This record gives sequence, structure tokens and C-alpha cells, in this order.
Amino acid sequence: MYPLYFLLVAAIYVFVERLLAINKASRIEPNFMNIIRDNIVTGNVQAARNLAKNTNSPVARMIDKGIQRIGKPLDAIEKSMENVGRLEMYNMEKNLSILSLISGIAPMFGFLGTIIGMVQLFYGIASTGEYTLNTIAGGIYTKMITSATGLIIGLIAYVGYNFLSTLIDKTANKMEVASSEFIDILQEPTR
Repeated sequence: MYPLYFLLVAAIYVFVERLLAINKASRIEPNFMNIIRDNIVTGNVQAARNLAKNTNSPVARMIDKGIQRIGKPLDAIEKSMENVGRLEMYNMEKNLSILSLISGIAPMFGFLGTIIGMVQLFYGIASTGEYTLNTIAGGIYTKMITSATGLIIGLIAYVGYNFLSTLIDKTANKMEVASSEFIDILQEPTR
């Protein structure tokens, strides 16, 4: 049971830590792109850069990279923004594989407990020669508790992993929308 307790604590820790990090990364001010657009269209690129630099989000870091590349071909701007986007995605997905691993191995530890419970049961019967209901119940109890605990922990980790993956996908969509909006801004005719 101790490995199962450890896996539960690890799953909860990773889930909460990633949830906080992903929620922080997905926040973006609703008027962020409008302010960037206004500054770039009016030629105040430095103000747009300052806003992007001082906003702590993956979208802002990606837009900042695009602003730094203004004047270069659009392909170069898009490529540099994609590179920043990939790095930001990596940062959001960091340690997420731990939840996936826990969802796979927790049931295995539970099944290992099942085997141990059955071994204890048969050892108790073989060593004492007693074939009582108490002896059988003790082994079956160990078997059922470890199996159920392993399955529950695996299920919790699996649900947590998929929930966080969905949040990351939503943030990636926000980043793609902002990136394409920025490229559109660069292609707008100047006033």
C-alpha cells in the first residue's frame, strides 16, 4: 500500500502544480491584441513591444518575438513565433507525463497487492494447516483493497492527465489565434 500512497500524493501534487501553471499561462487580457494592433498600425512598435514584454503569458512572449522580427519576411516572423510557441507548449506539458505514467502503473501495483494477498493466504493455509474463514478473508481483503486502491489512483491520474491536456489544447488554440491575428496585423495597409 505504501507505493500506492506515494503514487497518489505524486499524482495530486503534479496535477495541482500543472493546473496552476497552465491556468496562469492561459490567461490573457481581452484587449491585448487590440492594443498591439493599435500600436503597430500607428507605427508605435516600441509601445507594442513594451506591452508584450511586460505581459507574462505564452501569447505575449510569442507576439514579442514577432514584434522583434518586424521588417523581416513574413515567413521568418511566423517561423520565429512558431519556435517560441513550441517552447511554451513544452513548458506547459512539462511533468504531465508523470500523470500518464501513474495512471498506468498504479493499477499494476494494485494487482501486485492482489498477488501478495493471495500468496499470504495460501502461505497461511499451508503453514498452519488451518482452512478457516478468517484466514481466507484476510487474504481476500488484502487482495481487494490493493486492487481497488490501485484502480482508483490510476483513474484519478488518467482523468487529471486528460483534463490538463484539454487545458493545454485550449491554450494552444489561443496562441494560434493570436499568432494569425498578429500576422494579419502586419499585412494590414498602413493608415
